[in-house]
Amino acid sequence: MSEFLDLEAQDGVRMTWNVLPGTKQDAAACVIPAAAIYTPLKPIPDIPLLPYAPLRCRICRAVLSPFSVVDYTAKIWGCPFCFQRNHFPQHYFSISEENLPAELFPQYSTIEYASVADTSPIMPPVFMFVVDTCMIEEEIGYLKLALAQAVELLPEKALVGLITFGTFVQVHELGFGILPKSYVFKGTKEVTKEQILDQMGFFSGKKKPTVGVIAGSRDGLPAESISRFLLPASECEFVLNSVIEELQKDPWPVPADLRSSRCTGAALSVAAAILGVCVPGSGARIMAFVGGPSTEGPGAIVSKTLTDPIRSHKDLDKGSVPFFDKAVKFYEGLSKQLVHQGHVLDLFACALDQVGVAEMKVAIERTGGIVVLAESFGHAVFKDSLLRIFQSAEHDLGLCFNGIFEVNCSKDMKIQGILGPCASLEKKGPLCSDTVVGQGSTTAWKMCGLDRKTSLCLVFDIARQGGPEALGPPASNQFYFQFLTYYQHHDGRMRLRVTTLSRRWVAGPGNVEELTAGFDQEAAAAVMARLVSFKMENEDDFDPIRWLDRSLIRLCSKFGDYQKENPSSFTLSPRLSIFPQFIFNLRRSQFVQVFNNSPDETAYFRMVLDRENVASAVVMMQPSLIAYSFQSAAEPVLLDVTAIAVDRILLLDSYFTVVVFHGTSIAQWRNAGYHNQPEHAAFAQLLKAPRDDADAIIKERFPVPRLVICDQYGSQARFLLAKLNPSVTYNSSNPPPPGGDVIFTDDVSFEVFMDHLRRLAVQ
Repeated sequence: MSEFLDLEAQDGVRMTWNVLPGTKQDAAACVIPAAAIYTPLKPIPDIPLLPYAPLRCRICRAVLSPFSVVDYTAKIWGCPFCFQRNHFPQHYFSISEENLPAELFPQYSTIEYASVADTSPIMPPVFMFVVDTCMIEEEIGYLKLALAQAVELLPEKALVGLITFGTFVQVHELGFGILPKSYVFKGTKEVTKEQILDQMGFFSGKKKPTVGVIAGSRDGLPAESISRFLLPASECEFVLNSVIEELQKDPWPVPADLRSSRCTGAALSVAAAILGVCVPGSGARIMAFVGGPSTEGPGAIVSKTLTDPIRSHKDLDKGSVPFFDKAVKFYEGLSKQLVHQGHVLDLFACALDQVGVAEMKVAIERTGGIVVLAESFGHAVFKDSLLRIFQSAEHDLGLCFNGIFEVNCSKDMKIQGILGPCASLEKKGPLCSDTVVGQGSTTAWKMCGLDRKTSLCLVFDIARQGGPEALGPPASNQFYFQFLTYYQHHDGRMRLRVTTLSRRWVAGPGNVEELTAGFDQEAAAAVMARLVSFKMENEDDFDPIRWLDRSLIRLCSKFGDYQKENPSSFTLSPRLSIFPQFIFNLRRSQFVQVFNNSPDETAYFRMVLDRENVASAVVMMQPSLIAYSFQSAAEPVLLDVTAIAVDRILLLDSYFTVVVFHGTSIAQWRNAGYHNQPEHAAFAQLLKAPRDDADAIIKERFPVPRLVICDQYGSQARFLLAKLNPSVTYNSSNPPPPGGDVIFTDDVSFEVFMDHLRRLAVQ
């Protein structure tokens, strides 16, 4: 496993198969698709930043890399992707084996270029706050405090705008400092850019151009018009803070039997239109703070009548969701507009009820937006996550904008698509596969927003056909991949990061051991989680449990060691031995078992899964469990109900929640105050250790997880019990150990699951 982690540290890539099946038939027999999870902006120590433009192949546009074949005498380099021979330009003529440019050093398979010729003015980032006012006074108070803190942390040069909405949409003119002034739009209709230009006086006293698209100061929009609504944070801090301080609950009366009339969709469409008019193509984020369901205008998810419940998973399955399809269609249109403008939609949804994350998912995911889901604007999950976006510390997000991601690979590989926060640029070519997964039928994608942790899952198709001639000479048994990420760095300048990889392929019947040696079971589990989530959302009548089980049985039949029809003889190589456990926990996870979760929560979990790297995805599927006791130092224990003991503290990290669980004896000693007595310093240390470890986890994670501190048999112990393997249940023959616990469930345990797997794999 460690060699896969080393490859990830060097290039930010984890592949399911690090020795690839060489033909289409071999790939189909391997069950798990050839896929890579790539973190384009992963911080890599000592990565060289080259102050010149990259050298590209004139046929396929691939960039010069350590895998290019160089003829130093003739000053020619061969492209490993299309085999074209290219001449080096004049400024490379001093090149020799002793005098190499950085991009040919074998250790620099990932490298960055910063073009010094780029003399265009640096555009500061733009933040448009879109704030819901249909909430109780207490919630508005919490939100005002959080916004005031965020405004303080904004970069000085960052442009900022403010829109508030309830029954109507109000665009605040921050550039008019004498008294508060705002433009009001009806909440029942979408707003176009043309209406914004006409109704908000962008050309007051000036002649409006009659031809062409009006977008930004370059296309004839007066700069002073833009600065009425978008001002540098340093200039409008006082006006902005005074508007935020005076925010009131939406004044329109709400009858007792109706929901507030909240026009979220109209507000977001106004925000997108203003940014499209003022700052198209420059890094901008719409940050929406929403405290309830949208009931008015485009994108509404429920009627105003309180007797009509908000849609559940059951309603979605039955198709009895009158608002859902219309709202999704509206947000799809909004996502296309935002992707075209290069802008990001972030959502902070803080309410006990659903707010419509499931409908907005398409717009947030395709623009690379951030989503935070909490119960209240006063909750630490929201407050800490919001601050983390703007704070510049060691765990800051490093927000970047306006990315374009391109893929190049050997001609025998095809790209099915990407699962992750991006949108297809519809650049079709010979590398596109006929099978489409996620954002497919293209070799280029737009990433409006990306940060240090954003990870994409690329799914490949192996196109080589089998047959005796397919085995080929051993010299050609490499597949090459090149990932190009062109993005606006947070210093405002454009950069290009290039990662070039090569992986060996094997073909023919005797290749099982070599394939197994290159199998990365953690990456495979992360890819399966993304795939099953995608299929559940996009395929009708898809049975996720059956699909996962069949995939696992076929994988074990191909790669397991066993005698036919003899389950007790079945063994798996250490390279595959944990994979069944990952699948067992994935079947029970919130990605597959949507019972007890709302559509909003499910959409939130899947969006976070789709943007995180392999290590985070594994924790979401199979939480880590650490035990603390007097007998031993902190140690990882099996995710099993037998881990519970009266004299133990358990720390569960399930990514979205971090649970500190005290056994009954520990809880009694704590309640008696023993930890405050000097003679029980060891007990105080035992109580403190898991809290310190939990704080360390919370500090480096985004969105910030919920911290649950509970005791054995307490009501919140359910957060731990729901994740444990039910090896001891209410109806099992083996009793729990003294002071242990039982789980009241009819779920199968991991042991039973493995017995069934062995029996079916050897058939």
